[in-house]
Amino acid sequence: MPVPEGARKRCLVAVDGPCGPLLRELQLPANATIAQALSEVRTQLNAGSRDLAIDWDGSAVGVWGVPCGRQMIPGDGDRIELYRPLPDDPRQRRRQRVRAGRS
Repeated sequence: MPVPEGARKRCLVAVDGPCGPLLRELQLPANATIAQALSEVRTQLNAGSRDLAIDWDGSAVGVWGVPCGRQMIPGDGDRIELYRPLPDDPRQRRRQRVRAGRS
């Protein structure tokens, strides 16, 4: 289905930053990709002089909790999420706590 010229969509971008989640609502061209949305949010946050330790290029992304690629075109009203890696494997941490409790 062709996209009308000048059509726009609204997306919410959620970034899990070191100080908690950051949410930004964007108006994007209808054919904008996830990579373009993240670039726009990154520009906005850098313009606000916020020094954030976020891996913009290497972190996993998803839409509504479903992992996807950066070239995906999200729909109007979608929530785009940039995930941060877990510091440790939660299963491994639990095993260590159990071992420590036994000794």
